[in-house]
Amino acid sequence: MSTILRVSAIILSASFILSACKNKQIENPKAAGQKPPVPKVDAFVVKTDTFTDRLMVSGNLVANESTSIQPEISGRLTMLNIREGSFVSKGALLGKIYDGDLRAQLKKLQVQLDVQQNTVKRYEELLKINGVSQQEYDLIVLQTNNIKADIEVVKSNLTRTEIRAPFSGKLGLKMVSPGSYVSPQTVLTNIQQMDAVKLDFNLPEKYSSMVRLGQEVSFHTEGSDDTYLAKVIATEPGISENNRSLLIRSRVIGSDKRVIPGKFAKVSISFDPDPNAIMIPSQAIIPQARGKKVAVLRNGEVSFEDVQTTARDSSKVLVSKGLQVGDTVITTGLMALKPGAKVQIRKIID
Repeated sequence: MSTILRVSAIILSASFILSACKNKQIENPKAAGQKPPVPKVDAFVVKTDTFTDRLMVSGNLVANESTSIQPEISGRLTMLNIREGSFVSKGALLGKIYDGDLRAQLKKLQVQLDVQQNTVKRYEELLKINGVSQQEYDLIVLQTNNIKADIEVVKSNLTRTEIRAPFSGKLGLKMVSPGSYVSPQTVLTNIQQMDAVKLDFNLPEKYSSMVRLGQEVSFHTEGSDDTYLAKVIATEPGISENNRSLLIRSRVIGSDKRVIPGKFAKVSISFDPDPNAIMIPSQAIIPQARGKKVAVLRNGEVSFEDVQTTARDSSKVLVSKGLQVGDTVITTGLMALKPGAKVQIRKIID
């Protein structure tokens, strides 16, 4: 009797299991051979828009003119007129090197010239009566001219004993003292022209063709929230091979005592607006190991396309290659999509 009960229990349990499996198949459409629902996604229809590219780069303020003051010849400083931090005019005498030997040499040559010129006059009279030959006369004239040339050399060396400001500007710190023996390698001080300041900055290679002479840029310096303007005046003729950038020089507009050479500057430059720019939402970009892709809906199926981007703003990315006006770009559910998959557009976003 117990054996009959056990067999009945087994049969009853099997019936319950078969019934549960049938109910599960009915509840699960996929198990019953039905297709999964088509995923719903948001999309963006590609269109043209106006985009103004703005770039932030680092720059340096430089003096309009700047150089070190060094003597042209060697000698002892007999006078030094360098007042540190003062402004001087172009040609101002800053120092004097001992010139006693040169002045003595000049006086000697001038005496020789006087004697030689008198000799020339006598030879001229003798030449008229054939007292001397033409060759003898030409030789004495040559000697006279040589003395004149020597005098000019000595006068030039006397001028070089005077150390003068090459342009109007502000002097730096004094590096030597009166009485020091100096040479052309000795730096006496530095001078900078402060009435005009330049701004130098490097522009990445891809922007090199977009900058133009006369274009205005804005910048601000460390320790100040004020914004200053500068105007592009020149560029290097070619791209630097070291950092693949173009060196731009601009002139600061106006004057401000806080804008001094040597300061670091943060430069902002804007380029001409592009009225036909293709901008798509940044969330539509799928980063790849090499490049970037977007999911485009073509004929109701997902297609992954390679794109190139150049710039971005707060919410959109500028696409330079890979998309056309009218393309439908998917912006949500990108991780679950596969090439050729069917999707249903839930919403078109702006």
